[in-house]
Amino acid sequence: MAIFNTFVPLLIFSKRIVMIHHHLSHRVNSLSESATLLMTRRSRELKEAGIDVINLSIGEPDFNTPECVKEAAIEAINKNITHYPPVAGFNDLRKAVAAKLKRDNQLDFQMNQIVISGGAKQSIANALICLVNPGDEVLIPAPYWVSYPEMVKLADGKSVIIPSTIENDFKVTASEVEKHITDKSKVFIFSSPCNPSGTVFAKDELEALARVLAKKEDLYIISDEIYEEINFNGKHQSIAQFDFIKDRVVTINGVSKGFAMTGWRIGYSASNKAIADACNTLQGQYTSGSATISQMAALKALQADPSELAEMVEMKKQFRERRDYLLRLLAEIPGVRTNIPDGAFYVFPEITYYIGKSDGNIKIKDDTDLCLYLLDKAHVALVPGSAFGCSDHIRFSYACSKDDLTESVKRIKEALGRLS
Repeated sequence: MAIFNTFVPLLIFSKRIVMIHHHLSHRVNSLSESATLLMTRRSRELKEAGIDVINLSIGEPDFNTPECVKEAAIEAINKNITHYPPVAGFNDLRKAVAAKLKRDNQLDFQMNQIVISGGAKQSIANALICLVNPGDEVLIPAPYWVSYPEMVKLADGKSVIIPSTIENDFKVTASEVEKHITDKSKVFIFSSPCNPSGTVFAKDELEALARVLAKKEDLYIISDEIYEEINFNGKHQSIAQFDFIKDRVVTINGVSKGFAMTGWRIGYSASNKAIADACNTLQGQYTSGSATISQMAALKALQADPSELAEMVEMKKQFRERRDYLLRLLAEIPGVRTNIPDGAFYVFPEITYYIGKSDGNIKIKDDTDLCLYLLDKAHVALVPGSAFGCSDHIRFSYACSKDDLTESVKRIKEALGRLS
């Protein structure tokens, strides 16, 4: 009787959850939980249970915000810069973004073409919702950041995935993109440096893409450049540098990665004025302006040349060292194939060798199974490549210490060694 009394309320509760889920909008029910956040959550739950989990799933620099930036935020509080800001951001910050784009990227934008948002993620969502109509196609090279297809769903668009391979460093070519362009194509969205592959497009590669995309006069480009400052292969290149396509490019950036300011939530877009005005209108209806304190901190960050900030110079140096170190460690694991990523802080190895293998109890059917196996047996959290549109891969984040990388790969190698 006691068991029955416990079971009935649980049954009723579960039924209510199902009913509520049924009543939610089709839009929200179609969305998937971010795979990176899911693995981070699972690793956190295991840690809370007392298990020593090493989390290599999160895309966050393990460095602190520069002191001068934190001081600017404290000063803003003391000056009571705590009231509603303009929807598109403080004029000083928008001017600083325009000056940064001129200084670092040789791009000419006016203040009224800049919109400050709650992180680059919101800037991307703004652009997609403002450009995409129901049924429009959005071209997305794979691997892609996990949120792109989900944002396309929110905009009632259709994602068209363009595959790439590790053999060509996960780069799609202009001819491959051209084959996917149809009458319904409206947006091409990509990142360079890329999350999850670390791929960095060179100037000539970007120009070739731009010339193909320019042929369709109503096809726009969203260029996600949030990892700009973590580039190991020379000067960052922006696709908006080509005058023949610039008015159809929405350049996305922010301070999260390059200045270790993930929690401050400041991103921005630079585009033609019509798109900027539309993003301003949209943002005004569902979030309004970004936090004033964060804006003043971002202002200080953008006014500083990253190459002159000691903390950021050291961060980039350490990321490159960790990349090389992790590649050497992974080379010692049979069947793991890697390329050399030129930016960001990820390695995206191909792990087909382990698909179909078993430890006698668990059979690895796909990359997701492998990540769950490694979380359970090695207590290392990774993200399956299928979340980024490239199955048979897994993503390592090396935004952690070398000690953690050493221990992680040791555990992974031992766990994989039990598969046959």
